[in-house]
Amino acid sequence: MKLTLRAMLFISMGTALTLSHGITSAETFKWAGTSDPQTMDPHANNSAPVLGFLNNVYEGLVRRNKAMKIEPALAESWEQLGADGWRFNLRTDVTFHDGSAFTADDVLFSYERASSEESDVRSWFSPVESVVVVDEHTIDFLTIAPNPLFPDSIANFMIMDKDWATANEAMRPSSEAENFATRNANGTGAFTLASRDPGVKTTLKPYEGWWDTLESNITEAVYTPIGESATGMAALLSGEIDFISPIPLQDVPRMKQRAGFKVHEGVEARVLMFGFAHQIDELKFSDDVSGKNPFQDVRVRQAAYQAVNVDALIDKVMRGNAQPAAQLVSDAMKGYSEANAERLAYDPEAAKQLMKDAGYADGFSFGLQCPNDRYINDESICKAAASMFAKVGLNAKLTAMPVRNYWPELREDNFDMYLLGWSPGTFDAEHPIRFLASTPNEEKKLGSWNFGGYSNARIDELLPMIQTELDDDKRQAMIDETTKLMQQDVAYIPMYVQPLIWASKDNIELTQRTDNFFILRWVTIQ
Repeated sequence: MKLTLRAMLFISMGTALTLSHGITSAETFKWAGTSDPQTMDPHANNSAPVLGFLNNVYEGLVRRNKAMKIEPALAESWEQLGADGWRFNLRTDVTFHDGSAFTADDVLFSYERASSEESDVRSWFSPVESVVVVDEHTIDFLTIAPNPLFPDSIANFMIMDKDWATANEAMRPSSEAENFATRNANGTGAFTLASRDPGVKTTLKPYEGWWDTLESNITEAVYTPIGESATGMAALLSGEIDFISPIPLQDVPRMKQRAGFKVHEGVEARVLMFGFAHQIDELKFSDDVSGKNPFQDVRVRQAAYQAVNVDALIDKVMRGNAQPAAQLVSDAMKGYSEANAERLAYDPEAAKQLMKDAGYADGFSFGLQCPNDRYINDESICKAAASMFAKVGLNAKLTAMPVRNYWPELREDNFDMYLLGWSPGTFDAEHPIRFLASTPNEEKKLGSWNFGGYSNARIDELLPMIQTELDDDKRQAMIDETTKLMQQDVAYIPMYVQPLIWASKDNIELTQRTDNFFILRWVTIQ
């Protein structure tokens, strides 16, 4: 009976939507991207394809609006508890997609799940000491020290139904093996998960019981991953899909001139970089170096940095659609270090001398791992960089693979060097320091994406001070120091800020956010 009633409600909802927009038939929206979200579990994978997709199904206490500003979501308000933490006052009229009521117990359960050792988003909660349910619709997040950034830091912390997860034995996330939450979902968001065929097709439908007002007129949304860019463009041009992200950069001029379509352009808050295996004592993929790891020598890391001609990568591979980066955030982010805005110069001769000084005048081979369907032109960037590395004696053995295989390889430390893109969820420079530059520490929930194990004791000392400092000038001075230390250590090779290049039929209205999240509740079909 419940299923029949819900089906009737869906029909009623669809009728109301079409009438409210002056449309006489249901609107199915078909969209595509290069990679499939790996999981429907909101705590199992801290990557944009997963979090961006699931922001349509699950919700957090807060959310970001079209301008990326924090606004109320499942919490209708919040206030700081002096220096102790934050109190969130929850909405009283929210239900999950199966009709069960949303309460503070679900928030506590979701915190325990998301901060667990199995979770890939546990670093979000490194400042949290404890979480206390005050009453059914009030909950306190008590922090180790004052934390003015905390509401911003949990914009993608999605709330699960405790009873649903318990009944379906999905009490903890799993990135290694599947559980019920891997292919199923029960959120509070604007859309429900209607069907899921991993790697093939995922269908969402509006949730008739959503607490907020749906701006969209679509009654069904069908997502299809299309790995080959030419295939994706053909699907758009033939009318098989309505929208695709991204499109090949070489197709942008043609699409701008093509009737019936439009290009959506912007700048993403994502810096592309190469990372090193700092921690291992021996390269895993070298043919000519054994018993040591040359990348543990800062001179070798600097040689790799100065071997990369970023301007050429931007001009030739990215077709001018990117801007150089000297640090792990772009200049649009809070905390960007103006004092450290300059990149090391491209200088292959200096790189060769550094290699010689480090004892590798004849060079050496190493393994370079890259995805081939995660970032714009990712494999092409790696191929071009490998050619540049080779000119100074760094002979990269490139392995490119789909992102569904890529993250597990990095988690297993199967690399000597790797490609990574990072977009700070808080739009603040503290975010990559916590995830990418902190010494990995499971207990403190730090460094969860610091695959190479980079470690600097002074940065570990500065991070909690950056997280708690209320004086903007003092805080910026600490971020400047941290940025300088990372640059001196050549912790990473930051290269460029990735563009946003989307395309759609010209009857599609949408919002392009700088985090590259595609939010369905803002999509309308004219």
